[in-house]
Amino acid sequence: MENFEMAKLAAYAAAGICMGVGALGPALGQGLVGAKACESIGKQPESATLITRTMVLALAFIESTSIYCLVISLVLILAAGK
Repeated sequence: MENFEMAKLAAYAAAGICMGVGALGPALGQGLVGAKACESIGKQPESATLITRTMVLALAFIESTSIYCLVISLVLILAAGK
């Protein structure tokens, strides 16, 4: 019974680490994409529509990484509850 409790504890810790690290990368990436988009729009205001469209697409791809981490964390938590 004690091994089961340790496995639950390990699953919860892994889920927390997964979300912590999994949210850090996309957050930094989104910040960099936003900063570079603002710089580009400042240099070429006539291309603002194209830059914004490209930025939104890039942000969607970046956000998918953190969503994958969320799914993995939920699977770990739900599997540990059984």
